Amino acid sequence: MEQLLNKIFVTKVNELPEKLGKTVQAGDLELAIFKLEGGDIRVIENRCPHKGGVLAEGMVSGKHVFCPMHDWKISVVDGKVQDPDVGCVQTFDVEVKNENVYVILPQK
Repeated sequence: MEQLLNKIFVTKVNELPEKLGKTVQAGDLELAIFKLEGGDIRVIENRCPHKGGVLAEGMVSGKHVFCPMHDWKISVVDGKVQDPDVGCVQTFDVEVKNENVYVILPQK
């Protein structure tokens, strides 16, 4: 069965600081969006699975963000928490068209 997708505008590319996170809303979801070195844009849920830290406020290094509360290292590519900690956050596909950034969500 084909899954229907919902494309939601969240920001403009030029409004994203490089190597810093930004909190955006997509429907009822609060997401963290990151523009990595080289311009790659990634979106993950905005809460650390450990204690709910706001990931958009974390420090970005390469393809990881460090939770500002307890320094958990989380991949912005696949959402996996790095060893020795365990857990994951949801990741979301992104589409950029005419400098507009859209998050792709499954329709409910």
